[in-house]
Parts: sequence; structure tokens; C-alpha cells
Amino acid sequence: MSEPIKPTFLVDAYATPVMVRIEGRASFANSGGLRDFFAAMFKQDRKSYVIDFLNCTSMDSTFLGVLAGVALELRRQHPPGTLTLVRVAERNLELIRNLGLHRLATVDAGDFPMEFSGGAQALDTRARSEIEHARLVLEAHENLVTADAANAAKFQDVLAFLRNRVEMR
Repeated sequence: MSEPIKPTFLVDAYATPVMVRIEGRASFANSGGLRDFFAAMFKQDRKSYVIDFLNCTSMDSTFLGVLAGVALELRRQHPPGTLTLVRVAERNLELIRNLGLHRLATVDAGDFPMEFSGGAQALDTRARSEIEHARLVLEAHENLVTADAANAAKFQDVLAFLRNRVEMR
């Protein structure tokens, strides 16, 4: 019996555009490392990104909120950067559309050629404290509301709970 795929993000920070491949589940548990990676790339003035969803088995709203934050940041840059989501399966495409991310990023459900020129490296996902996780999830969901105001009603309870949690600290 084969082992399940360990959820991970493989990145090629040397490619143009910067390439990210999702292997397994993209969730709140591993999205912090991805957010940190994008922050480091922004500091290097990288403006073009492709994310490969071919091996993405599932994703949650925190991961999608991290992507929304990336897309929003790219729009604020001068000139604006680009985020392209490729090889997106039907279920994941439905989630992307339901939360309005298709308006912030280019979505290509076709067969996009993915080559890691500098070699794929797995992102290191450091352990985060409970409050760091709460801040990450809160920020991600706030990004989703910024991306599409209709998301405010979908996540109002989550946002209220997390704001309370973060403010208690």
C-alpha cells in the first residue's frame, strides 16, 4: 500500500515566472510557509507567478485567502504583477470561482507546460503557535472579503471568532 502524498508546495524561485506546484492538500496547516515564500519573493521584486494545481487534492478557504492576498498585492505593484493558476481540476475551479479569485488571477484549466528550471524545492513549513495560526487564518479570510464583498456573509462567523481570538492575546 502506498503512502498518501505529504501535503507540500514545490517552488522554483529562479524561474520566470516563479513556479509553485501544489502536491496534496493545500490548507491552513501549510499555507503559512507559502505566504512567507511570496513575501520573500515580493522583497526581491518578483512580479510573475504560476501555480500548478495538477496534483492538488483539495484546498481550504485559508489557502485560497492566502492566494487572494498574493493577487491583491500583485495588483498594488507598479506595474502590476501577474498570478496564473494552471491545470485546475473542476472541483478546485468551482471553489476558486465561488470565492471570486478568478477575478484576481488568470485561471487556465488546460494543459499548461510546467518546467522547473532551477529545480523544484519543497517549502519548509515551520511550526506556528496557536495565535500565529489564528492570525494567518484571519488575514486569509479578510483577503477573501477584500477580493469579493459577497464573501463577508460566507465568513462572518469565522471572522468574528478569529478577531476575538486574536484580540484576546
